[in-house]
Amino acid sequence: MSDVVVGTLLMVGGVFSLTAGIGLLRFPDLLSRLHTGAKPQLIGLVATLVAIGVSTGAALDYGILALIAIFQIMTAPVAAHMVGRAAYRAGKVREDLLITDELSRDLAD
Repeated sequence: MSDVVVGTLLMVGGVFSLTAGIGLLRFPDLLSRLHTGAKPQLIGLVATLVAIGVSTGAALDYGILALIAIFQIMTAPVAAHMVGRAAYRAGKVREDLLITDELSRDLAD
């Protein structure tokens, strides 16, 4: 039973990581690529970490895996946000693809 759960979690993690990689290649602009690099990749990583935790079963491994997951959950979205903000300020964002541009009001002040 444990092998089925581990295999399923690894497949889910692999599919999410694959979709993140495909999105990085296929999406047209920087902001879309940042989104696909942060969200599905993070879900794929967490699914893989849970699979590792289920397969090992050691209490010390749970703590280390939880620390890795928490660190990634805290840093990946913040890093993507900061890169997107820097790209916007540098003029690397395609304005025609933006639906709402709230940052331009903040920069004008």
